[in-house]
Amino acid sequence: MSEIQLGVVEARFADIIWQNEPVSSAEIVKMAEKELKWKKSTTYTVLKRLCEKGIFVNKEGTVTSVISKSEFYSLQSERFVEETFEGSLPAFLAAFTRRKSLTAEEVESIRRLIAEHKED
Repeated sequence: MSEIQLGVVEARFADIIWQNEPVSSAEIVKMAEKELKWKKSTTYTVLKRLCEKGIFVNKEGTVTSVISKSEFYSLQSERFVEETFEGSLPAFLAAFTRRKSLTAEEVESIRRLIAEHKED
């Protein structure tokens, strides 16, 4: 599942589903037409592709997620750090903070995350 990738447009479409699930495929068509300017055929093609990728399931016209939005983006983040920084979160943070300073709130939030997930 960590190998699932979405293009920018697929990700926007997936966000529509995640925000509204469970949702009927007919409602998805209406939302995609309004927000993405898609035709019905485009919507069903992309929906089928996302179902084949294992992100969503369309059962009897109702679409639900197989994995949540947060789970999907967690997997993508892990893959990015693995591929780009050889799995080193400190190397990622060093690169990130080279161009952008962290606020006191962000630093405190990171400290809390570290404390919650620290191995003993």
